[in-house]
Amino acid sequence: MPLRARRYLRKMRGGAQAHLLEAEDGHFYVVKFRDNPQGRRILINEWVASVFLRYLELAVPETAVIQVTPEFVRENPELYIQLGSNRQPVRPGWHFGSRYPGDPTTTAVYDFLPDVLLAQVVNRRDFWGMLVADKWLANADGRQAVYFRARIEQPWAGASSEAGFVAQMIDHGFVFNGPEWRLEAGPLHGLAPRGVVYHQVRSLDDFQPWLDRVAYFPDEIVDQALRSVPPEWFEGDRDELELLLERLLERGRKTADRLLECRRARPDWFPNWR
Repeated sequence: MPLRARRYLRKMRGGAQAHLLEAEDGHFYVVKFRDNPQGRRILINEWVASVFLRYLELAVPETAVIQVTPEFVRENPELYIQLGSNRQPVRPGWHFGSRYPGDPTTTAVYDFLPDVLLAQVVNRRDFWGMLVADKWLANADGRQAVYFRARIEQPWAGASSEAGFVAQMIDHGFVFNGPEWRLEAGPLHGLAPRGVVYHQVRSLDDFQPWLDRVAYFPDEIVDQALRSVPPEWFEGDRDELELLLERLLERGRKTADRLLECRRARPDWFPNWR
């Protein structure tokens, strides 16, 4: 069931013109609206990608369908979409929400860290897994992330937990080549803007277990993602998405080849990959 928006906070940066809202569950969500300038398919992409990425066990926000009522729109005149010189109030209905990491009044969240801190991000291997996912999902955007201080479990390092900066992967609206719904993206698409997060990659083996997981991605997870998209987001193109996802499953076993193309296109991002 959707969560009702109950408090407006602020507008966020970015082409989708998302806004930060508090929902009735007490959590805060970055909300993208159906009538955003990038198109309603961006919401579908975000929703499907979030289901897939949680299965891949990558650091992504929880998501929710956020209901914006006519009363909420009337009470919050800041809730609008800017189209050229025109301001268009957000249409009431169900929209996509990505949970903000904590209370924005008390939790410091950064979209930039200097390299010396970025190299110490506790879960930086998630950037490697996310690159696998972005290549598989044909993300036509650069990899975006936010950072905040927290503790994270590190079973691969033999430690129960470690405190430090944590990366959370956000903004998946341009998987499937954005609203075009094509499985095409260039060799540099999906890369993080700072190569330091990849400097410890030494071979394709470092991209496991994610390479195997996308190569043998379960049909039932695809079905779960498709069934859970709010029907009103489709507006008649559900069949097109079904065909796209069928082709996506066929594409998974070639993801390693796309990683190699990426490495050849930007070798300085992977100085230790031999």
